[in-house]
Amino acid sequence: MFTPKTKRIQNLIEKFPYVVEDLDPIFGSGSANVYLDYGNVRNWSNRLEWHIDLKRLKQLLDSFGGKIVAKFYYGTRDGMADSEELIRTTKEMGYKVLTKPVKTIKLSIDVSSVSPDSPDILRNLICTPLLKTLSVQSIEHLNDHLRDLNKKGVLSFDDLKCNFDVEMGRDMLVDQAVGEADVFALWSCDSDFAGSVEELLDDGKQVVVFGTSGMVARELNMLRSKGLKVYDVKKLKEMICWARELPEELKTPKSQEDTLRCPQAKMLWSRDHE
Repeated sequence: MFTPKTKRIQNLIEKFPYVVEDLDPIFGSGSANVYLDYGNVRNWSNRLEWHIDLKRLKQLLDSFGGKIVAKFYYGTRDGMADSEELIRTTKEMGYKVLTKPVKTIKLSIDVSSVSPDSPDILRNLICTPLLKTLSVQSIEHLNDHLRDLNKKGVLSFDDLKCNFDVEMGRDMLVDQAVGEADVFALWSCDSDFAGSVEELLDDGKQVVVFGTSGMVARELNMLRSKGLKVYDVKKLKEMICWARELPEELKTPKSQEDTLRCPQAKMLWSRDHE
């Protein structure tokens, strides 16, 4: 049974009743595990042109009658207060947080030892299929740009990496093995999860991928024939987006606002934190 956790949710559901109709079969009874790949979800904002508020999302999930465990996967940049604060605040919201240190990989752009038409340095920066399409003139132009950066003292870039595909795929299969959930809700569109999702479907589990239209990997879309459901998060905008991104008529008066985001979380949206 759907019981709004906040007055805001109650008001919004009156305007958007389809949300309960859509999600109640998923979260309304039994047990459901949510696997939220925040590195992936965070980047959806570029396509959606709005941002997912973690607290609003958790309040929406908690309004359904089923037993829901929401698992949150994201890296921590040790020593950075805003990163550590995001992890702490997300735990306080009620998510089961799984994190690990973000790795910094140094990519050299020092072209002093290569010829102007050499792709050797560019090979570390551009994927091979794209690199093969570049003309000699394009390679020379890019190397010239790197050479200009070298003259300014820039010899490398830091590439931040923190991928949770292995951990998430493992957790889904472990949860399957121990019978922890009837429904598996994956908040990621990556093809890396196709194997785990297919195994869950073959075991008769209900699996729902939450993502954005046009971004769901082909390998996942192919599993629709086996029963995979795909839910477009655009339909949830009014329920889970940042308050300031709502139309004026849907905004809650500040004095009654019931979902305060971690202020540091906003800073992370503009950072390369994967």
